[in-house]
Amino acid sequence: MNTYLDQDKLKSSRTKIGIYLGSEPESGGMFQYGLSILDAAASLPKDRYKTIIACTTERWEEHLKFLGLEHFRISQNLLWRIFKGKGWLLLNLPISFWQRAFFNFNPAFSRRLIEESCSLWIFPSQDTWTYLLPLNSLGIIHDLMHRYERKFPEAAAPLEYLRREKHYRAICKYSRGILVDSNCGGKQVMESYKVHADRIHVLPYVPPGYINSQGHSINFDTKYELPRKFFFYPAQFWKHKNHHNLLAALAGLKREINDIHLVLVGSAKNAYKKTLEYLNSMDLSNNVTILGYVSSEDMPELYHRTRALIFPSFFGPTNIPPLEACATGCPMAVSNIYGMPEQLGDAALFFNPNAVDEMMNAMKRLWTDDDLCRQLSRNGKKRAALWNQNSFNGKFQTIIEDVARTADS
Repeated sequence: MNTYLDQDKLKSSRTKIGIYLGSEPESGGMFQYGLSILDAAASLPKDRYKTIIACTTERWEEHLKFLGLEHFRISQNLLWRIFKGKGWLLLNLPISFWQRAFFNFNPAFSRRLIEESCSLWIFPSQDTWTYLLPLNSLGIIHDLMHRYERKFPEAAAPLEYLRREKHYRAICKYSRGILVDSNCGGKQVMESYKVHADRIHVLPYVPPGYINSQGHSINFDTKYELPRKFFFYPAQFWKHKNHHNLLAALAGLKREINDIHLVLVGSAKNAYKKTLEYLNSMDLSNNVTILGYVSSEDMPELYHRTRALIFPSFFGPTNIPPLEACATGCPMAVSNIYGMPEQLGDAALFFNPNAVDEMMNAMKRLWTDDDLCRQLSRNGKKRAALWNQNSFNGKFQTIIEDVARTADS
């Protein structure tokens, strides 16, 4: 038997999958989702699949090396990066023009991805490269909140709305398949862009692997100086994250519970200044701690120490932080929007994110009822055991097989 020939035949018969990573850790859920996709890619049977990763920053290196995934660094033309943001929207030229322009502006970038000859490329951050390159791509649509929550300018200001519409329509038109987070997300894609159900693949989120870590930085306590008892909300300071109503609820509870405390995590950008102004106007400076950006290493400990997660976001269909709470046994109260009840079931209290009194009631119950918190903790852990990274990996492989088969046909 010629071992070398057999090995060559095995390699050539494997399905080659490419994954493009363009997000940064500070991008929050987008980065976390990329980690889940990487873990799933690393779990694919090596005798049937070969995976190659293209990343734009060295900050992915430690994760890629740990998973043993073959990868390379790649960068885009600076002028194109500056121009493409709104240029293609304002000029209102067809996608076919931008496909040619992208190749001409970024020939090295384009050729490198094309020459990998992958059966399928996956873009976890919903990148425009999903449709700007002549590749078989698996598109991803995390949410369509620009359509369903049009009161928030970060998603639905006129130019932003048009940009997103053009982007998601192109993903739906040119992708071989489309990943969504939930049945609710799939229905929204189908009703918005008339996508056939056969092209929709539901792959619910899972918490990133680091959430199961039991360690934290050596100087954790001196670095954060947390109160003994507190609520926790990890979210960037976008308007849709609903810090305003959360602080209003906290101020209402302060009249009954003087030592009530909230810990926020998020970079000092977007609506941060307005949030800070409102916080001070409500006399909450002694009841709120803002930690800023927190490393992945320290996040699990915050979930373990908090009384409960409060998640009042207006955006869905589903979200990752509540899944982190399930995994760590953290009680929670969350918005009753879109796919959140489907995602969490009996692991959370639900409230209308527009109703400050409902939020206050949920927070008061969590703050005062130990038995309720213990029950929600147990329910969350059971739910986490039903859908975890191994479940995600198995579903991912099934979807890859399905989409790759249609791409090759």
